[in-house]
Amino acid sequence: MSKKIIAIVPAAGVGQRALDTSNEGAAVPKQYRLLKGKPMLRWSVEALLADPRVEQVRVVVAVDDPRAQAVLDGLARVVVRPVGGPTRAETVSAGLADAALDADAWVLVHDAARPGLPLSSLNRLIDICLYEQQGGLLALPVADTVKKAHKAAAFAPAEGCVLTGTAGKPATRYAVAGTLSRESLWLAQTPQMFPAELLRKALLQAHRAGVEITDEASAMERYGVEPRLIPGDPRNFKVTWPSDFDLMEKWL
Repeated sequence: MSKKIIAIVPAAGVGQRALDTSNEGAAVPKQYRLLKGKPMLRWSVEALLADPRVEQVRVVVAVDDPRAQAVLDGLARVVVRPVGGPTRAETVSAGLADAALDADAWVLVHDAARPGLPLSSLNRLIDICLYEQQGGLLALPVADTVKKAHKAAAFAPAEGCVLTGTAGKPATRYAVAGTLSRESLWLAQTPQMFPAELLRKALLQAHRAGVEITDEASAMERYGVEPRLIPGDPRNFKVTWPSDFDLMEKWL
């Protein structure tokens, strides 16, 4: 018997690091920025819809969000729900509660800012999680050397030396505090897939403990679950900085 699978896309945030203020000074949340003429949120939702096993995509936005419904107009199997909270964890929790899922349902949680999700990666995630009956997430093993940093001591610039590109403001300096072994380090991506009821309980436990949760896997870890790491794809990176938009357009 097949399991019901839905996806939740938390899209109640703004994305301060990638804000577009070119539209008459009005900040446009990054999920609504255009990539090749299409809003990033729509790209991300369409990537989830590409696997027919995903029965529904529930996009959870802020209560006063005026854009999402129009941006996703015409897409079948998509529901926009204005029940988002101030944090990612609260938005996902609200989306789960609003969906009123069966006890044996599964949920995929996917970032609105990951429009480059390949179908092959999504297929692989669903296949493995259902086959092993174990939650998991797409991720990439770290390839670069990883440095731990701390703020550097104050310094005096050399006489006559001027730093460009600092707008007259002193830049925060960091120094290497150590080198981490990359052997066991992975970069988490989304979607992250878990039994819906188990995820609901894990998020609730973290909330009651006052723990900040940055992704669903970390909530599951606290709950005593070891999520599977399933190889992802570099194209599925999170659009975070203004320069990321140009790079993502080259991938799409």
